Amino acid sequence: MTKVVVADDDRMFRKAAETTLRRQGYSVATASDGEEALQLIRSEQPDIIVLDLIMPKLQGFDVLQILKQDTLTSAIPVIVLSSLTQEQDKQEALDLGAVAYFNKATFSLGELVKQVELTLAKGQDTCPS
Repeated sequence: MTKVVVADDDRMFRKAAETTLRRQGYSVATASDGEEALQLIRSEQPDIIVLDLIMPKLQGFDVLQILKQDTLTSAIPVIVLSSLTQEQDKQEALDLGAVAYFNKATFSLGELVKQVELTLAKGQDTCPS
C-alpha cells in the first residue's frame, strides 16, 4: 500500500486530508509540527509527503531542506500546501525540491488526490502547479 505522510499544524486540515487519501486507498500517517514530521518521515519512509510551510517547532522550508539533503529521504516527492501566497515563497519551496505548490485557500482535496496520483505516476518529473 502506498504510504503518505501529511504534515500540517491545522488539525482539521490534517483530518480532512487523511480521510480523503485513505478513501482513495492510501496508508496515511500525520504529523502536527516540523520535528514530528521529520521523525515520522524517517521512520515510515513514505512514498510521498504533503507538507505545510508554517508549522511549530520547525518550519516546512527547513523540513524540506533537511529531507532533500538526506540520502534516505531525498528521493521522496514533496507536495507543499501553504497559506503563503507570495511568488517568492512558492519559488523557494520549488527550489528546495518540492514537486508542486498549492495555496490552501484556492485548492480542493480532490486536487490534492489528483496531484498525489500524478506525482506517484510520474515520479520527480511532475510539473510544478
